[in-house]
Amino acid sequence: MLMTPGLAFFYGGLVRRKNILSILMQCFMILCIISLQWVFCGYSLSFGPDVCGIIGNIDWLGLKNVDMNPSPYAPTIPHQAFAIFQMMFAIITPGLIIGAFAERMRFSAFCVFSVLWATLVYNPIAHWVWGKGGFLGTLGGMGAVDFAGGIVVHINAGVAALAAVIILGKRKGFPDSISPPHNLPLAALGAGLLWFGWYGFNAGSALAANSIAISAFLATHVAGAMAGLTWSVLDWVKFGKPTTLGMITGAVAGLAAVTPGAGFVHISGAIWIGFGAGILCWLAVTAMKAKFQYDDSLDAFGVHGLGGLWGTLAVGIWASKAVNPNGVDGLFYGNPIQLWLQLKAVLITGTYSFIMSLLLFKLVDFILKLRVSENEESIGLDLTQHREAGYTLID
Repeated sequence: MLMTPGLAFFYGGLVRRKNILSILMQCFMILCIISLQWVFCGYSLSFGPDVCGIIGNIDWLGLKNVDMNPSPYAPTIPHQAFAIFQMMFAIITPGLIIGAFAERMRFSAFCVFSVLWATLVYNPIAHWVWGKGGFLGTLGGMGAVDFAGGIVVHINAGVAALAAVIILGKRKGFPDSISPPHNLPLAALGAGLLWFGWYGFNAGSALAANSIAISAFLATHVAGAMAGLTWSVLDWVKFGKPTTLGMITGAVAGLAAVTPGAGFVHISGAIWIGFGAGILCWLAVTAMKAKFQYDDSLDAFGVHGLGGLWGTLAVGIWASKAVNPNGVDGLFYGNPIQLWLQLKAVLITGTYSFIMSLLLFKLVDFILKLRVSENEESIGLDLTQHREAGYTLID
């Protein structure tokens, strides 16, 4: 839950000041509408009894039969506790996509897209990877692993963000006339809240207070720290000075990258994951984005999509059953096939999410029109979409 205001402040500080409230409103609206979608059908579709390895059935619609008894997924906690914990993942994932279309998407279209995307993209992929019987996961499936959401959350949101960039196009004046982040202290506060929330995100995925939770906690922190340091050093070498923006963006990239492997890798593996994320995501944001001139406003694809991709593959390299007996061994621990399984899961889920996101953006654009007018974009979404201003000065 803390990650929602964290994301709102992080993204909000990075946009222009005329759009900060639109970011906050989008993040908190997702908290509301996806919570209700999750109760109504999302949880059942994601974790309900399996239908052909593709989706959960409707036995748990409205959380029917989801009670205080232990669940099939978490035998040590009440079923309702597991359901609301997973709800937080369902909420944060579409929130990450906001970074791609910030400052140019109509609010009504955003709301409709978010519900459709959660139902038709997030819920099926969550079932494929985490649901009992899902065809990609370890609970009766292909054998790919994802401890806390590298595939389900970060790759899923990242490729959807890329689809958004393709459909909505560039902001007016991009790249030369786009001003820098209007409030870096606010963005840094948001990054700190996200970092703290990530401890619950990753360590909590152990679903118990045990050694796996502690290992995930430490791996999460170390990977975020390593990626933040790596990004800062690269900025220092390339541009002559390290930046606050680079530090916090790098840390988030490292946290995203370690998410799929936090409960599977030793600390040494977490350090390498953070190091790789710092380099890969820095190159994506500073070089690839400039070369291809796509307007991923807040680098949702470069940070979460590619960070999640690297981290998911890294599980196939550094995972060890010595850390988690219920996990897998990776390439460096005698199981090279795991890297191939991770790659297949990335390709399958990434392709599905990208194609479905393109289709949903097109559908919503046809029905409601996705993008605000040029005049509304110039004035800012705070006033044109919400009749409010983020900053009011009174003499």
